[in-house]
This record gives sequence, C-alpha cells and structure tokens, in this order.
Amino acid sequence: MRVLAKFPFLVILIGIASAAMYLPAIHAVSIRDHHTARAFFYSGTLFLFFAVVLGLSSYQSRPRNLALSHLIALPLFFTFMPFLLAFPFWEAVGNTTFLNAYFEMVSSLTTTGATLFDDPARLAPSVHLWRALVGWMGGFFVWVTALAILAPLNLGGFEVISSQTIGQGTKHDALSVRTANTRELLLRFSGQLLPIYGGITGALWLLLILSGEERLIAVCHAMSVIATSGISPVGGLENGLSGLPGELFMFLFLGFALSRQTFTPETGREGWGRLLRDPEINLGLACLAVIPMLLFLRHWLGAYDVDDQENTVAALRALWGSVFSVLSFLTTTGFVSADWADARVWSGLQTPGMVLLGLALIGGGVATTAGGVKLLRVYALYKHGVREMDKLVHPSSVGGAGVFARHIRRRGAYVAWIFFMMFALSIALIMTLLSLTGLHFEDVSILTVAALSTTGPVAQVAGEVPISFSELDSAGKVILSGAMILGRLEMLAIIALLNPEFWRQ
Repeated sequence: MRVLAKFPFLVILIGIASAAMYLPAIHAVSIRDHHTARAFFYSGTLFLFFAVVLGLSSYQSRPRNLALSHLIALPLFFTFMPFLLAFPFWEAVGNTTFLNAYFEMVSSLTTTGATLFDDPARLAPSVHLWRALVGWMGGFFVWVTALAILAPLNLGGFEVISSQTIGQGTKHDALSVRTANTRELLLRFSGQLLPIYGGITGALWLLLILSGEERLIAVCHAMSVIATSGISPVGGLENGLSGLPGELFMFLFLGFALSRQTFTPETGREGWGRLLRDPEINLGLACLAVIPMLLFLRHWLGAYDVDDQENTVAALRALWGSVFSVLSFLTTTGFVSADWADARVWSGLQTPGMVLLGLALIGGGVATTAGGVKLLRVYALYKHGVREMDKLVHPSSVGGAGVFARHIRRRGAYVAWIFFMMFALSIALIMTLLSLTGLHFEDVSILTVAALSTTGPVAQVAGEVPISFSELDSAGKVILSGAMILGRLEMLAIIALLNPEFWRQ
C-alpha cells in the first residue's frame, strides 16, 4: 500500500484498467472467440506496459496540493480513460466507429448504461462482459472517490450536512483537505470497500445462478445492479432466465444504492437503528411505498373499465412490476421488471414512463453508485418546505428537533437549492445543444435527463416510443458523452476547481 501511494493517482487507474482487460480475454479464450481474445490481450499488454513506464518516470512525484490534483483527476479520468477502454472494444467489434466505442465506454464508466447497440447479439459475449466490468469498476471508483476526495472537500452531497465552505473542507477534521494525504485515504477506503463491493456482487451472482440464470448473464446483471449501471447482455431482465426469483434478489441488493449507511463499518457496529434514522433510507422507503401504490391504483381503475379487476394474479404481477421498477429507477439503475409491461396488458393503459423519469432525476444516496440529484438534497428541501409552511400558521414559532435538523432546514436547504439551480441550468444547456442537432423537444428532454442522471435505460420507457441512441448523429453522441460525464461529476465539483481560494490552499 505504501508503495502504491508513491505513484500518481491516474497511473494507478491506468494500470488497473489495463489489467482488467485480461478478464474478457480469458473469457473469450474459454468460448473459443480468438479474435476478441487477441483484441483484449494485446490492448491490455500494451497499456499495462505504458502504465509501468509512466509509473517509473513519475515515481515519488508529489504535487504541492494533493487534494487539488486528485480533484482534477476526476474529470480527466472520466474524459480520457474511455479512450483507453474503448480501444479493445473497437478492435473486438470491428464494424463500428471509434466514436461509438468511446460513447459506450463513457456510458459504462459513468454507470449510465446507455448503449448504441440495440441488438445485443451484435456484440460478442466477452464484449458484453467488458461493458459490465467497466461499469462495475466505474461504480467502485465513484464509491471510493466520494469518501476520499469529495467528502473532505464538502462536495458530492456532503455539503448538505457540513457547516464548512464548499470545496475547502474542514480545518481540524481527520479527513481535512489541508492535512490528510489523499493518496493514503484512497488506498485506505479502497481496502475497506473492495471486500464489501466484491462480496455483495459475488453473493448476488450466486443467487442469480441459483435462480436459473446463465453464468455470464448472471455476473453481468450482478455487477450492473451493484454499480447501478443497468447493463444487460440480453437487452433487459425480461430476456433473462431467472424470472421472478432473480428480480427479488436484485431488489434486495438495490437497497445498497439508497444510502451509504448500508455498507459503512459504523452501521455494522451500531445496528439497524442507524439505518432507521437515516433520512435517505426513510425518504427512499416513502417513495417505494407511495408511488407503486398510486401506479397500481391507476392500473386497477383501468382494469375496472375492462372488467378485469378480479384477475388477482395479473394484479399482483402489476404491483410487483411497479415496486421493482420504482426502486430500480430511483437508484438510477434502469432495469425494468418483466411485469412492468404486464401491467399495461392488464389495464389497457400506457405505462407512465414520465414517473420513472422523475425518479431517475431524484436519484439515490450520497456516496453511493447512484446518480441523480440525490435523496439527501431532496430531503433538505422537503424539511425546509415543511418548516416554512409551519411558519405561515405560527410565524413566531421556533423550530426544534436538534442541531442537525436545524442545520438541514437552513444551510443544508440553501446549498441544496443552489445545486438544484445549477442542475436545472445544466439541463437547459444540454437541451439547447441537443436541439441544434435536429431532435424533437420530447426526445431532447428525455435524453438530457437520462444522461445527467446517469440512467440511460430510461430513454426506452419514458416516452410513448422508445428512443434509440444509435439514431444520434456524431454531434449528439459527443454532447451526450459530455452530459454523462457532467452528470457523474456534478457541477459543484467543476465550480470548486474554478475557485481561486481552492488553488491558493
């Protein structure tokens, strides 16, 4: 660990990405796909050699501001690492452009899950494994950097619960941006989270296999659920073999994206009480209880009109389809239950895809693999709104519930509102750019939210007609690639880099 801490952050990441290329190469050899195996083996060897040379030339180099260098590394990683990851993809597919390969890798690395290949059979099984593996590694990267880089700088949602200046961190905390060695924090959190991340992925993989799923599809779906990337080698859960048992297991593991309290060591020591007190968990459970019930009642009324309301099996399947899909899109995973379409058949009504679009916009928990606005920011605005309505009735009242609750209602809501405004401006900017490519307003709106919330599959269900990313021109692909990177980084991190005070630290 101490030796790795002496290498630059990006060099370590290049080495890890290069070594990961050997996994699809080994899989391709096992299924006798030698063309794909050569593409990944040669690419992995070439880039691993490049990482070794670059590491030796920069060994023990130490910038004056480690926090600044690592914050700069985040946009560089999501922008330039897909070039490296796209090379074996491009070589293995053969009949696609490098821009398409780059788009696929940006989508996978940012855990968006948007794909240009509508027909899964066009890609080799090992290439599908590579897409899921890149998404899995991107999710783990988000986990680690959120705790080791963004948390000390009061970014990524931590600014809602912190009383310090955004982008500058605290002065005396153990994770202080002024005193902590960020490389050591990265290695420490990587060592703590990797067993958890890999363990829950392996557990879900085994459960899916026991449900009857094929091994490759099971591992891809397991990695996609844990990373909330929504990548599927068969085009969705409805084409898998695990059925309802597999969806039940996925549903349980999707809960890890609701709050960071589900996997931190402190939660294990304090028990379930910490989870029950977590505002993100409570808000997520409230959405999971209310929204599926409203969707079910809507479909039930539709079934009443066609005299099919007594079909109990169809009603239960419609309810389950709503529950699973709501949690999937709230965590920005994007998997649609196989029973989601059955609800439409039962009631005769169109499925309200815009509800899923709104859930993807809300997003999951802070410091998780989920994207979107984040539940903690929504909770802060909700508490502020409730307090303001109380003051309309009792103008002289004093809000209670403790120091933390007062902070959430005041400063927490203030910085959450700032983020909402910046997110809205980002939506307006991306929509304007996409409109210049000739797309319709509805398609532009859905694609923009899908990219900024890192929920690519929502483009298939939000509108009346599924939107295909393959129909985009080159300009649209470049714009959406930038939007996916922006959605994963969040505007506050970009603005922190432009803050002169941060550069003077």
